[in-house]
Amino acid sequence: MSTSMSTSLKHRPPRGVRRTLGAAGIAICLGVIGASPAPAVPSGTAPSHHGSGSLVLVGGGLKDDNAQVYGEIVRRAGGPGRARIGILTAASVPASQDPDAGDPEKCSNSECNGAYYADLFRRHGAGDAQWIPVDLDHIANADSDAVVRQINSMTGFFFGGGDQYRYVTTLLHGARHTDSKVLAAIRAKLTDGAVVSGSSAGAQIASGPDMVTGGDSYPALRDGSRPGYFDDPTVLGYLPRGGFGFLRSGLLDTHTGTTGREGRALRLAADTGHDLVYALDEDTALVVDRPGSGHERVGVIGSQGVSVLNLSAARTGEGPAGWHLHNARYSYLTSGDSYDPRTGTVASPGKDRLAPASSGVVPPNTDVFYSPDNAAGTPYSLRTTARALAASTRRTATATTYESGPRFTVTLTEPRGFRPLSADGTTPQTLLDLRLDIDPDAGTD
Repeated sequence: MSTSMSTSLKHRPPRGVRRTLGAAGIAICLGVIGASPAPAVPSGTAPSHHGSGSLVLVGGGLKDDNAQVYGEIVRRAGGPGRARIGILTAASVPASQDPDAGDPEKCSNSECNGAYYADLFRRHGAGDAQWIPVDLDHIANADSDAVVRQINSMTGFFFGGGDQYRYVTTLLHGARHTDSKVLAAIRAKLTDGAVVSGSSAGAQIASGPDMVTGGDSYPALRDGSRPGYFDDPTVLGYLPRGGFGFLRSGLLDTHTGTTGREGRALRLAADTGHDLVYALDEDTALVVDRPGSGHERVGVIGSQGVSVLNLSAARTGEGPAGWHLHNARYSYLTSGDSYDPRTGTVASPGKDRLAPASSGVVPPNTDVFYSPDNAAGTPYSLRTTARALAASTRRTATATTYESGPRFTVTLTEPRGFRPLSADGTTPQTLLDLRLDIDPDAGTD
């Protein structure tokens, strides 16, 4: 018989809050995602207040037939036939930069992407869905009273993918980083109970301070991060003032497993002093109730999962061979799990502890962060090693980066009493509190 498992991850609350927590334990825990929508966190550009809205943030690659995620957004926006979704696609190139803008079969710009998502939401039950006409061709609309009235008629919002920096340049006021009228209206709607959702860049823009703007994992581990926006995958860039600040309990990253971004997420968190990262896989959503309040709770829905990277007790340094990270914690949450970022408690209803089924060696992994230079690499590489370790009687597994100079070794270690959680009784799914260490190999080129 399945039980609801609750485990406390080793965790220190978000920056500005420091509290010593007790040891991890297993207990029955009631309640998970699907509760009523709840309060929202403002960004640094707005007064501090909390309301009753919620967030549904997708790691990209959202499939058209993902009824679970689209249905959750529609439900939180008022339900089938009543939800009114405002679609924002300013992260896409504008029509003036799309050579196929006049061809509805080939176009890929903000306006045609907005129409695409509007149709998709209507097919998933929304009573209405409309494109909000703000993009690089219509920046003035971000302060239009007419567009604000359109915003105020909506019960939910969806931010499409592309480049999150375009949202910064269209909906925030330059170096002042203050809200446009449209963004201020969306923030107010969130506070009053609306749902704000987004995928890929549309999820990333919900970030608070130190929003990632780009970069691959290996050069990030090797060179560290730099503030700013760089059109260069070898530079781990970030905006110190962040995005819209809807979610502040941890850093956000997207497309995690398919592009091996756990490495860059760990380096950015370490460089900028964050204790927690939500690293979202594709076709999967982080659902946030009461964001910014003392009762914030996050949950996971979708086909993959969310890596929770905890650096509260981590140590970093730079030696002769390169950068290292010791004693970080890696957890992988899957659909149905929920997490309290202030206490580190995880609830996994319907999943049971799974005993290891293999005594064999964990298969070697020589591309732990799925290098873009390795044509034979496989996505979800770090997760694959973690689950293979969880299925075995071994306590430790290692994996390395594809690149050398230096080559980094990632070591995963099970805590005492570790067991993965499983809904099917055979496959490790949810993984809690594995120790993660990264070390450079002094012997490489």
